[in-house]
Amino acid sequence: MSTPSPSPIAITGATGFLGRHIVARLAAEHHLRCISRGGSAPEGHQGIPLDLAGEAPEAALREAFSGCELVVHAAGKVSHDPAEAEALWRIHVLGTERVLEAARLAGVRRLVVLGTSGTIAVSATARTMDEGEPSVLQTISRWPYYRSKWVAEQAALRAHGAMEVVSLNPGLLLGPGDDAAGASTQAVRLFLDEGMAVVPQGGPCFVDVRDVAIAVQRALHADCAGQPILLGGANWTWAQLFGALARITGRSPPRAVLPARAAGLLVEAFGAALRSDSGLIRLPLSPEELELARHTWWADWSRATRLLGFTPRDPLRTLEDTVQDILDSRRRGFQLYRKAE
Repeated sequence: MSTPSPSPIAITGATGFLGRHIVARLAAEHHLRCISRGGSAPEGHQGIPLDLAGEAPEAALREAFSGCELVVHAAGKVSHDPAEAEALWRIHVLGTERVLEAARLAGVRRLVVLGTSGTIAVSATARTMDEGEPSVLQTISRWPYYRSKWVAEQAALRAHGAMEVVSLNPGLLLGPGDDAAGASTQAVRLFLDEGMAVVPQGGPCFVDVRDVAIAVQRALHADCAGQPILLGGANWTWAQLFGALARITGRSPPRAVLPARAAGLLVEAFGAALRSDSGLIRLPLSPEELELARHTWWADWSRATRLLGFTPRDPLRTLEDTVQDILDSRRRGFQLYRKAE
């Protein structure tokens, strides 16, 4: 259990998928300043409306951090659409730079930054990678989301010294509580809606969002600053992931695996036509998503186990809870729709 802080804790991205779980984890022991565009917060805590990617939030951000020893920077946007490249750069890079400067000027003692395992652990071949790997920037530089997250993470780590900086790098976040169209649980919703007869050869590292929130709580006080820390729960192929979802839901499992080279050739040859309703080929993935999915994103989280006592829960339980939450949310939405008729 973390040591209670006498000063408030500021959390950026407090209303996001991960942010909501961090808030729920910390709210009983700390007074929170919940920073988001909407500015909502649980009862008894302070909500601060602030857009980190806006024109001039610096003064407001310094005020939000004033008197805080601890700050959690969880604001971000998950998108693999090339058209979002500028927006991703603004929220991840410019937003993080603003957080770093405001934290320094406010005298923040420790900043916990939430990144992604994809800035460290990604490969065209099936292998597990740890924090000591050579930079993967050459691989991820063509993907706006991961490129912007990498630049933001490096800026945060360089700031260690002016304050204590902890960089947490979780894999794909699954579990209950995502938005109805949230990017994190998109793969699960896709399987529920369309099935997945053919899957790419690669595979994700995924982790329960609730376990990441526990890691954030521990990282506030553990001796772990100045280095990236990977967080994972399972390193599976897409065939394993969708096969498990098939067993949980009673739906049909994948029937074939699309080799990585074939997936790459599809992207090169057909591009945007892969999602064209009028085209000869239609896959339930954009070209960018298919390109990402043919890679392997397996991470070694032994550093998190050593420094934070991180122990992820059973991945099947995570998948079961994710599916149940999506179905329950849709059921509630349908009931509200029927009442409104």
